[in-house]
Amino acid sequence: MQKINLRDLYPDIYKTDIFLEVTDEVHTVFLADKRADAAYERQMYRYKAYYSLDHDNGIENAVINRPLTPEEILEDKQRREQLYAAVMALPDKQAKRIYARFYLGMTPTEIAKAEGVDVSRVRDSIRRGLKHLAKLF
Repeated sequence: MQKINLRDLYPDIYKTDIFLEVTDEVHTVFLADKRADAAYERQMYRYKAYYSLDHDNGIENAVINRPLTPEEILEDKQRREQLYAAVMALPDKQAKRIYARFYLGMTPTEIAKAEGVDVSRVRDSIRRGLKHLAKLF
């Protein structure tokens, strides 16, 4: 059994030293995570000057695109649910066409072929549906 200091792991929560006994496997996981974080920080520090934003190695992307907080994830989920409900409140054809276009990724031509109608009708229907959604939001 190993002892870990919760203050080291969670400095925002624990302001004083609180020691906890954990199994060797758990201690090994904490140690490996700490080492991986340290290696990542060293890599970011050492090599950031040699990479450009268009290099596609992931280092700049990790710096620029921070992970979403739980609040942001919840807000995003609620917005998606509201949008989905608004799309489903449209007239049936518009809802199906907007769903096919933006959720399923179909092109207006593919939608027109599947429905057996002219492409211009599909485009107009999608455009009217989007205008209606814009009024709602």
